[in-house]
Amino acid sequence: MKNTIAERVADFIKNFPPFDLLDKAQLLDISKEVKIKYLDKENVIYNVNDPLHDQFYMIYKGAVKLKKYINEKLETIDQFDEGDVFGLRPLFAKENYAITSITEEETILYCIPIDMFHQFIDHNKEVRKYLIESFASNTENPFSNEFQKKLLEDDVKLDFSKDMFEMQPVRLIKNVVTTKQTSSIKDAAKLMSKNNVGSIIIEDKECPIGIITDKDLRLHVATGNYSIDDEVSKIMIHPVMCYKKNITIAQAQITMMKHKINQIVVTKDGTPNSKILGVFSEHDIIVMKGTNPSVLMKAIKRSNSTKDLKRIREKIMMLLEGYVDQNIPLTHINNIIFELNDATIKRVIERCIEKMGQAPPVKFAWMSIGSQGRKEQLLHTDQDNAIIFENTDDDHLEEVRTYFLTLAKKVNKRLKTIGFEYCPGEMMAKNPKYCLSLDEWENQFSAWTRETGDEELLLCSIFFDFDITYGDPSLTNQLSDHVLEITKNNLIFQSKLGASSLRSPSPLGFFRQFLVEQDGEHKDHFDLKKRAIMPISDAGRLLAIHYQTKNINNTAERFEKLAELMPEDEELYLSCAYASKALLKFRTKHGLRHHDSGRFIALAELSKEEKMKLKRCFKAVSKVQELIKLKFNLKNFI
Repeated sequence: MKNTIAERVADFIKNFPPFDLLDKAQLLDISKEVKIKYLDKENVIYNVNDPLHDQFYMIYKGAVKLKKYINEKLETIDQFDEGDVFGLRPLFAKENYAITSITEEETILYCIPIDMFHQFIDHNKEVRKYLIESFASNTENPFSNEFQKKLLEDDVKLDFSKDMFEMQPVRLIKNVVTTKQTSSIKDAAKLMSKNNVGSIIIEDKECPIGIITDKDLRLHVATGNYSIDDEVSKIMIHPVMCYKKNITIAQAQITMMKHKINQIVVTKDGTPNSKILGVFSEHDIIVMKGTNPSVLMKAIKRSNSTKDLKRIREKIMMLLEGYVDQNIPLTHINNIIFELNDATIKRVIERCIEKMGQAPPVKFAWMSIGSQGRKEQLLHTDQDNAIIFENTDDDHLEEVRTYFLTLAKKVNKRLKTIGFEYCPGEMMAKNPKYCLSLDEWENQFSAWTRETGDEELLLCSIFFDFDITYGDPSLTNQLSDHVLEITKNNLIFQSKLGASSLRSPSPLGFFRQFLVEQDGEHKDHFDLKKRAIMPISDAGRLLAIHYQTKNINNTAERFEKLAELMPEDEELYLSCAYASKALLKFRTKHGLRHHDSGRFIALAELSKEEKMKLKRCFKAVSKVQELIKLKFNLKNFI
């Protein structure tokens, strides 16, 4: 008669080391001796200094944390998940337990007798080798920097051969020539001449507020428009295009081409609001022939038809697939694909304005919102966009709006042809509700934060993540200032936003099973966007609003900024930043594999390693949601 329980145990343990090194008969012999133990959350398995048990443990379902006193405080030093073995090392050392093990949630353990296991170790060289190697390397805290790098697989050493040259970070010029905005143009030119540079940064409190180049001196001074005794603020270009350090050569090249500039400033957080770290120019970059992003960017700028742009878009997706296959760090992939997508949209707008046969009646800006506004749109997803235009008198308001709605319809239609699908919710610039003057947008945002229901919360979560793609940045800057003003200390609105961000709790159910769709087209699939990406994006947005960070929309960058601002929670925020990148990379991989948005994941296709990575990301989601509950007094929120 078959021992079905033992067979089930054997069928489980064979998937994990060191049991995967045993044959079927050995597995069954061990499994017959295994005792199965159920424990509630926070049950102690063994305490520090407890005498040794006659068994070690494997987690069948649930999770266990190991704790140790550090500076008289009991701290978690490691966490284990399904398939992990623990409690084995002390049995070999024959010393009392040096740490405490506690269940992190409801858990089922396989208790494996050490005497039974010993005989297999004695006769199996591979098992002995595995154990020696395991004992020689202590496990790491899952939230340690070391672990998080592995989580993302972004710690790969890149091969900077000829094919990978474009992925190298640019070499910064750290000796930056600067001056104050009250300096005269004459003095600034002297400084440039003395230091033999083609540009000078205008700074205030070590932050860049403007830049002057040789070209500006020719355009504004040599022509007599300004005197050499005028202040540099009269001719400086602002705001300054800034990036964080480690920008790649490829990204630098396409950024310069896109914005028609030849110099980029690097600051501490990648915005004009932080300290200057260095600069680099076109002359500092060795332009490699045949670098794909550069070629694609040039092709975008030269394109004269929607059909051309559609073909280029297909090549961008091939480039993305190649980068993912080569395991290029997601940050670099994200930046390059974003710039190419952004340039594509910009080119569509330029061509549509030409086709209008009439220049825009007032200044305007095309805003990308949602995932494109957060620079997190790598795959073919919906287009979310809006238009903001300069205030005008009431007599001309509708006439001006009609112009921009006509323009928006042309742009939205061509973007769809290229591969950016229409938004099902009509959150596009061609919708009159989202083609507004600056005053109208400010009033709209104020109303959403003043009378906030479910619909307004949804709109805020999409429209507050806006980024300029084309047009006058002063309009979007004023709108950003308005958002900060109406949300500052607005704890009622922040609490509602917090409650909304908690509506998608931990994506894991009882015994850490993935919560999957119960019916519909995606039955038994895991909704990665709804259950993981949205919760962490919502948390990042809420905390960015709470701490009033400006000009940072990307979720990972928001958490990195929060880690700087709140060092006491640095570890948590960095784990959220890494989780955000990991989830986006995960979605991109699956989207490319199935030629879809990557939103719904078939769990049967996931390896154990992929499931473990996802679950570790979910821990970050769960922890930041706990923080939100405490910070915004949402403790009773279910």
